[in-house]
Amino acid sequence: MSVKIRLQRKGRKKAPFYHIVVADARAPRDGRFIEKLGTYNPMTVPATIDLDRDRAFDWLMKGAQPTETARSILRFKGVLYRKHLMRGVKKGAMTTEEADTKYEAWIAEKEAKIEERRQAYQEERKARLEAISGKPKKVASPLAGPTDGDDAPEAADDRTFAETVEQTTVESFSADQAGETTEEAPAAEETPAEEPAAEETPAAEAEAPATEEAPAAEEQPAAEETPAEEAPAAEETPAAEEKPAEEAPAADDEKKEEEK
Repeated sequence: MSVKIRLQRKGRKKAPFYHIVVADARAPRDGRFIEKLGTYNPMTVPATIDLDRDRAFDWLMKGAQPTETARSILRFKGVLYRKHLMRGVKKGAMTTEEADTKYEAWIAEKEAKIEERRQAYQEERKARLEAISGKPKKVASPLAGPTDGDDAPEAADDRTFAETVEQTTVESFSADQAGETTEEAPAAEETPAEEPAAEETPAAEAEAPATEEAPAAEEQPAAEETPAEEAPAAEETPAAEEKPAEEAPAADDEKKEEEK
């Protein structure tokens, strides 16, 4: 029975995730396996590999054959380098202690390179996000003490790109509004010059009593005198009534003559 170190595909569509397993060569890819050695996630930068180096080395020394992808992973994690050192120990080229020292130095150097690459990617991603949506605003902790005077300028620069654009827009709008108010200020100051026209109204009101005909109101007693002049005419009416009284004896005389 041949044994292989290979990958089993997991995860959803377009988001692969693999298990590194030791399985029988006749078993299906995602079928039964003998032992799980670790995981492999190619969707991160750099790829995330979690591998049990000691168990992988033991299976290699027992004769397990890795696939091409699994061989690349074992080389990346230093398992194949350790196998190479152990061959040198068997041939007497070096001792086991020297081989372990070289192996640990190689692992430390490799991990440092991986961490450096991860930090570079994180900084690049942060710069890209800042260029797209602005610098993220720092949230001050409520337990933090008051900031020093030297930190004040840095706090002023923590504004996001959207806040900077909004502030510049508000400042330009306020400047334009201030310019309009200064231009309209002389028009507002000209209003006191028109106030004398409003003060002339008392003069017009002073002339108004002069136009009123006060003597006409005083002539009303003269109009009342007219009935007084007509009163004698009314008293003369009895004189007119006396004429028939005088004519009455003449009528009696005519009757007496007719009787005669």
